[in-house]
Amino acid sequence: MRVDVFSIFPAYLEPLDQSLIGRARSDGVLDVRVHDLRDWTNDRHRTVDDTPYGGGAGMVMRPEPWGEALDWLAESAEGLDPPTPHLIVPGPAGTVFTQAMAARLAAEPWLAFACGRYEGIDERVIEHAASVMPVSVVSLGDYVLNGGEVAVLAMVEAIARLVPGVIGNAESLAEESHTGGLLEYPVYTKPQRWRGRDVPPVLLSGDHQAVASWRDRQRRARTMARRPDLLVPTTTLDLDEFSLGDVGLRNGDVSIAAAVPADAGEILTLARACWLSEARDHDSFAIPALNESIGDVGVWLTQWHTWVVRSHGRLIGSVRARRAGSLWDIGRLMVAPDLQGRGLGRALLAYAEQAAPEDVTGFSMFTGGNSVANLRMYKRAGYQTRGRSTYEGVPTVELHKPRA
Repeated sequence: MRVDVFSIFPAYLEPLDQSLIGRARSDGVLDVRVHDLRDWTNDRHRTVDDTPYGGGAGMVMRPEPWGEALDWLAESAEGLDPPTPHLIVPGPAGTVFTQAMAARLAAEPWLAFACGRYEGIDERVIEHAASVMPVSVVSLGDYVLNGGEVAVLAMVEAIARLVPGVIGNAESLAEESHTGGLLEYPVYTKPQRWRGRDVPPVLLSGDHQAVASWRDRQRRARTMARRPDLLVPTTTLDLDEFSLGDVGLRNGDVSIAAAVPADAGEILTLARACWLSEARDHDSFAIPALNESIGDVGVWLTQWHTWVVRSHGRLIGSVRARRAGSLWDIGRLMVAPDLQGRGLGRALLAYAEQAAPEDVTGFSMFTGGNSVANLRMYKRAGYQTRGRSTYEGVPTVELHKPRA
């Protein structure tokens, strides 16, 4: 694989001479070439940036040096197959970089990276490049860096290590984090006991099947705890068993996904609409869901696994869950008032239950003591009353259900 990197700080890319990537370069497995963008400037100050049209803070990288550099790249490809590289432009407005993307790019023979700085590269450069070569704008994550060099270091390492011959033991790639959509299981080495902590006995048993089963459970539990969005990605709900067709919704119209911070406003609005009937049933507005701010919702989104249901962009349902000891605590189950009573609430409840870690022994939730419809639905779903209490004068019921 050939890799060309263009930067105004080429020394930033020196770590590519180290470790396995550096060895692969020495062995001829990788052909990594780092270029100083300023070599394609034509003034004595070697200028690469200027003020943005339309005003605003910061500077923008000028198109001329980038155009000259990309022209040179195209000329250097004479006689090569393919004749152009796949150009990767790191930027926070791009597609998020993933292990799956790394695997796809690792199969390509020639990649080039354009390290932007300041407020970014003049957009015309990307448009021009896309007319002569494949171009992808790629984000390392939902945050902003000072430049593209850090992102390129991460991407080149993630991609290059998948190129045959870079990693000595290819089997070590088979069970890494993100392989198969799951995080990696915890690992241990000698000594067997360290500072009062023992290696899990199953790893000492010699039973390879038991070890494999334990590792699989650990991968799923760790993924649910740390990255539930990986374990339960956006899916389409099957509406055959619901009567949502009465309001114009069909199979494929309704999808469920892990909530993101940007959903907080819509979740708050849906909660206000859903819990007004609870306030009426209990003759009180002292209900937490009716007294939260958008900031409160934003906080508990970081503390709970939360899923949202959308139809044609509209948020029509939501539910949250988290571990409470050996139980999986489910709450804030809500469906838009105009779609209630059609089975979507039951589907959301079942979805939250199936997302529980394997070692959870049961489910718990609270609802209002006067919420007749809710209590009826939960009873049909297998929940039983465990206790009763009050919250600021509002009667509440604690419900439990053993895990099948």
